[in-house]
Amino acid sequence: MKFIHTADWHLGKMVHGLHMTEDQSYILQQFLNIVKQEKPDAVIVAGDLYDRAIPPKEAVDLLDNIFTSISKKFEIPLIAISGNHDSPNRLRFGSSLFRKHQLHLTTHLEEAFTPIRIGTSETAHIYTIPYTEPFEARQYFEDDTITTHQQAMERIINEITNKMDYSAINILVSHAFIRGGTETDSEEQLTMVGNTPSIDSRLFQPFDYIALGHLHRSQYVDDEKIRYSGSILKYSFSEAKDTKSVTVVDVSKAEKKIKQIPLQPKRDLKWISGYFDEIITGSILPPTEDYIGIELLDDGQLIDPVSKLRTIYPNLLHLEKRTMKNDNRTTEQESIRKKREMSHEELFAAFYNDIKGQAISTERKKIIQEVTERLMHEEREID
Repeated sequence: MKFIHTADWHLGKMVHGLHMTEDQSYILQQFLNIVKQEKPDAVIVAGDLYDRAIPPKEAVDLLDNIFTSISKKFEIPLIAISGNHDSPNRLRFGSSLFRKHQLHLTTHLEEAFTPIRIGTSETAHIYTIPYTEPFEARQYFEDDTITTHQQAMERIINEITNKMDYSAINILVSHAFIRGGTETDSEEQLTMVGNTPSIDSRLFQPFDYIALGHLHRSQYVDDEKIRYSGSILKYSFSEAKDTKSVTVVDVSKAEKKIKQIPLQPKRDLKWISGYFDEIITGSILPPTEDYIGIELLDDGQLIDPVSKLRTIYPNLLHLEKRTMKNDNRTTEQESIRKKREMSHEELFAAFYNDIKGQAISTERKKIIQEVTERLMHEEREID
């Protein structure tokens, strides 16, 4: 079976206050050309189709255009799941009708256990697990012991593999944070507040390929078959040196071939560092309409450097001075990393201890857990 794996489109996203819809439309037209040329048996989109639960109209129209082209015009099966940025209920709208045109949208956990069958020379079974919070798995399985993403995924995988046909090509699609994956700054908003979705890659060994979304850097984790396709565009300056791509996979029970096809953005995202006098001459980077971030090495005050720099870099998005990057920033980043390993309840308990100077009581911990789960229900619109 040959399929294209992509993820993390984040349609409707803004980068440093700039709407990215035009750039996303440009790159997705390029993606359609790749689909047309490769003629895959299926296209897989592993979550975060939108950047927020209520996307702007332009983002909805763009997704509709791309999905219609693939499933109706090209007549290629399209399999997509909701990510943690998507609204499961909104994305689910019309899904029963869409299946008639080979467009399969999985947004709720109960849909994860029935494989989507793609007929090729070998039968392929595609299992789709949308982004799932521990409380959702806890409610679905009626199991109060499920409190972490690891425990939730263990239970989900066990449910699938107990009934899986091992003679078929088994592909898993998931939107999750696999331990050992490399993050970028554009995921900080996904994992900044506790309960990081950290999952052991060994859970996925029974599958022939694991198509992942959530991390924006194209990579595999521990095994080449456990792979993030990465985002379609650079959404932070930490990705400036990355090459964005889509992953083409040709897999059978005997072997798998994996290749990456680079995506060429309309405007690249670049980061440069130097003294103002060097940069303004264009000696470090020639004038360009690419999106630019600049670190200035000058010690003294500069008069209106942004306006002057925009004469050669009209799409200058960010400017900072090196003096701002000191040991305090390193300490802050280490603190952020530690907080990512904490649950919502642990974060609140730490905050409570800082403010009150004493540990939070067991009774109040229970209240915080109930309030947190209710808020997450409302945010994700899970019935």
